[in-house]
Amino acid sequence: MTPDELSLAIRAALQGAVDAGDLSLTVPDEVRVERPRSREHGDWATNVALQVAKDAGMPPREVATILAARLGAAPGVAAVDVAGPGFLNITLEAASAGELARAIVEAGPAYGRGSSEAGRVVNLEFISANPTGPLHIGHTRWAALGDAMRRLLQAAGADVTAEYYINDAGLQMDKFGASVLARAKGQDVPEGGYPGEEIKERAAEVLAQRPDLLELPEEEAIVVARDLGYAAQLAAIEATLAAFGVHFDVWFSERTLHAGGAVESAIARLREQGHVDDRDGAIWLRTTDFSDDKDRVLIRANGEPTYFAADAAYYLSKKDRGFDEKIYLLGADHHGYINRLKAIAACAGDDPEHNIEVKIGQLVDIGGERMGKRRGNAIYLDDLLDWIGADAVRYSLARYPSDSPLSLDGEEMRKQTNDNPVFYVQYAHARTANVARLAAEDGVRREDGFDPSLLTDPTEATLLAALGDYPRVVAQAAHLLEPHRVARYLEGLAAAYHKWYDTCRVRPTADDPEVGDLHRTRLWLNDATGQVLANGLELLGVSAPDRM
Repeated sequence: MTPDELSLAIRAALQGAVDAGDLSLTVPDEVRVERPRSREHGDWATNVALQVAKDAGMPPREVATILAARLGAAPGVAAVDVAGPGFLNITLEAASAGELARAIVEAGPAYGRGSSEAGRVVNLEFISANPTGPLHIGHTRWAALGDAMRRLLQAAGADVTAEYYINDAGLQMDKFGASVLARAKGQDVPEGGYPGEEIKERAAEVLAQRPDLLELPEEEAIVVARDLGYAAQLAAIEATLAAFGVHFDVWFSERTLHAGGAVESAIARLREQGHVDDRDGAIWLRTTDFSDDKDRVLIRANGEPTYFAADAAYYLSKKDRGFDEKIYLLGADHHGYINRLKAIAACAGDDPEHNIEVKIGQLVDIGGERMGKRRGNAIYLDDLLDWIGADAVRYSLARYPSDSPLSLDGEEMRKQTNDNPVFYVQYAHARTANVARLAAEDGVRREDGFDPSLLTDPTEATLLAALGDYPRVVAQAAHLLEPHRVARYLEGLAAAYHKWYDTCRVRPTADDPEVGDLHRTRLWLNDATGQVLANGLELLGVSAPDRM
């Protein structure tokens, strides 16, 4: 019996009590079951009696007692105990619990995917960077977490578009162009420019495309160097993200907002909403109407639009493209953006509590021996991939909440030991694959038999309960946008599997040489565990190796 099947059984018991006149209430559309904190309290628990008690007009414990009597008679349920104020602790028959192993294997990659977030149409923006240099460690954290959030939301049924906002307008791009041109001339970059080694690479690429660059008038040469260098740098960023396993559906250029008249259109629309003022020769958005600490300038007195004007136009672009929800993942220095972005949403006629969410990622540092060889003080994603590898970086960043400052040791992340969480989980998956290979050599085949009633060892009950909890973990992590819940779940599942592996044999032994249904059924359980480990790692963008 899967958790979903148990939920349906509980609803059926409730409906039966209502039909018999024992209870008078509206049966909820969904009943949640969770693993109890202690295995001694059964396989699953539900608080449905507390939820419906007010509607029933009865004490929760009395509702629970009526429900327990009916649920205890359901097929596959061994016992139902009423605990505390009205919780139900449910123990399944071994055969019923063991059926989950076959259900997981047959579901394959679909196991754990659901519809809890169905109906949500989300724009998820999780990197917005100037294309003036490589992605650094701050971008890396949001790349890992944002892509995991995308995968989680999609696994829970949401319609998600991952978007990269390219900050390719403004003074910084002109400084970038001047820096590329200076390097092309063999000169130092101008004051306030970009001195990184990658600027030399961009200069060489620009010269290869435009050998006449140095013959052009200075102003024209800067524009050519800027635009060609920008294209080359953006291509390098795309290649880095591809190597990191991060996918974007949309690469949105800030330039298009200015060139296409979107900024002017946005100001006109916000003026129609009644939140735009003309003061001191400038155009202002009255964001203080919606809890911002001060009003924001859209157009300066000199006629130049501000970055905030582009932010407003960008928000309206997302709205016009049909995204009911806009999620922004911003860096640690962007706390001030929360109120102003929510104020834009409110000024545009949206509900800032529903239509926009702004999450701020805290600083992350990765230390280690190789850090002394970094270029300057910057830690680039390319360097991390070469040194540590995509799997270890992604998993290590995903296993912590985004709002917690993070300091990691690169050398520890590289270790092939059980003290390294990513190795521990990946090794568990590799072990399931190795067990399956060796079992096949011994003639143990799943298709030859399956008797879940034989899965009676306590480690098997623990492992099955952990496997059954996976869909709930995915749904919760998706709803809360917290990938670390999946990582921590996988570590617990790996621990349960390793303990089961040490206790229960899938392959025949010298003392038990005959292949029987116990071996075959345990192979189903082994393979189910491997499937869930692979499914969970995939949600984090981490590989599930078959050999280590």
